[in-house]
Amino acid sequence: MSSPIQLAIHGASGRNGKRLIALGSVDPGVHLRAAIVRASSKHLGEDAGVMAGLPNLGLEVTSDWPNGLDVVIDFSSPEGCMSALEHCVSEMIPIVIASTGLSSLQIDAIGSAAKLIPVCYAPNMSVAVNLTMKLVEQAARALKDVPGGADVEIIERHHRYKEDSPSGTALKFGQIAAKEMGISNHVHGRVGQVGKRPHAEIGYHAVRVGDDAGQHTIIFGMEGETIELRVAASNRDCYASGAIAAAKFLVGKPPKQYSMFDVLGL
Repeated sequence: MSSPIQLAIHGASGRNGKRLIALGSVDPGVHLRAAIVRASSKHLGEDAGVMAGLPNLGLEVTSDWPNGLDVVIDFSSPEGCMSALEHCVSEMIPIVIASTGLSSLQIDAIGSAAKLIPVCYAPNMSVAVNLTMKLVEQAARALKDVPGGADVEIIERHHRYKEDSPSGTALKFGQIAAKEMGISNHVHGRVGQVGKRPHAEIGYHAVRVGDDAGQHTIIFGMEGETIELRVAASNRDCYASGAIAAAKFLVGKPPKQYSMFDVLGL
């Protein structure tokens, strides 16, 4: 049996960070080495388990990086992600990036880092979401030249605290469909007299309600029939468990930018 991976969670005080602590603390393949937060966090000095609503784990929440890490999971903010990425490159540590809302320049920085260290970057760590992405790819490819054309609309729902809109996952679904169908126009919501809908666009609609953990519906609308692919999370554990699977996958891999498709063998 292989030794547990030495894992640091960056962004440990967030909703997903706390679930990473909860799942990682009971995973025999994981040894939680650090629960890292920003230097101004009110959680500094707390026990990571207590912060996550668990019994005491004997792991202090800190803003410092320990030595001897095998891999890092970043579930923080765009700015925090870049800080974690910089540290991992300097120490040659693999990193799983699950933060969302990244700019194009920040995404380029991830690509540059992946030439030096193993990086797994995905807008969504859920197994079900990534399987649905494969289904969207297949459907878009099949419907590209359907008589009368196929309209693509993406509706996503998340909790009221989510700061980016539409979600990175919704955008990824759109990118997949656009690539297969040769569509370049992306429309974010519609209001007023916008006229007849052209086929060559993908529409996005973001809903923010309560504590919704995340839902995505991808609609392919044709003349006389409709296909809807829907994937929904009932809690955040799917994101945390997927990130941990990605962390295990990265250890020992050569420098490269990996995706959840690589992790899942899709």
